[in-house]
Amino acid sequence: MFNAEKIKNDCVQWIRDFFEENGKGCNAVVGISGGKDSSIVAALCVEALGKDRVIGVLMPCGEQHDIDMAQLLVDTLGIKHYVVNIKDAVEGLTNSIPFELGEQSRTNLPPRIRMATLYAVSQSHNGRVANTCNLSEDWVGYSTRYGDAAGDFSPCSNLTVQEMKAIGRILGLPDVLVDKVPIDGLCGKTDEDNLGFTYAELDRYIREGVIEDEAKKERIDRLHKINRFKLQLMPAFKPEI
Repeated sequence: MFNAEKIKNDCVQWIRDFFEENGKGCNAVVGISGGKDSSIVAALCVEALGKDRVIGVLMPCGEQHDIDMAQLLVDTLGIKHYVVNIKDAVEGLTNSIPFELGEQSRTNLPPRIRMATLYAVSQSHNGRVANTCNLSEDWVGYSTRYGDAAGDFSPCSNLTVQEMKAIGRILGLPDVLVDKVPIDGLCGKTDEDNLGFTYAELDRYIREGVIEDEAKKERIDRLHKINRFKLQLMPAFKPEI
């Protein structure tokens, strides 16, 4: 049985320990999308460090239809925040590359620019960048390498979506943030539309090894296999010297 209260408390202590060892007195810098993951990570950091040591960064690319959710989160937590619109950076880089970018390259460019933005903010504010991925997304590679998959510390990468929601409720976050239908923010589709299965199905398969639909099982297994490299350190040649 998942004990959300205990896991939340353990995670808060883990964050404190990380900062004690890897940045005593530093600030946590969190990219705020308006979704549950960044909301929960930010709230965990506030409980661990205090709101004065957490900085939120809102990074719309032009107009963002749910930017009000990101604003709700920083207002609820009472944390300092910046709004950095990345549209000019995305368009400037896209227009400077001397060939037509493929669809996947166009999709992955904004999250990589967002991560560069977070590190720029972090280095200017004595910070450490929070990774906001969860286990369910990581399991099937639903993240952008060197984009949202990057960071200095990762409080929730071993928690499934269902477990994240339980912790979000324990933290007292508004239901609209915890239960918000996850949208990738890049192509406008929901995560589950893109994946071809629900997070509830995926989470049960991860934790219990149970899934009724054989086609979905095969898809999950294939995505997990081809995306495992994202979770590993960069392979490095070791010469015999």
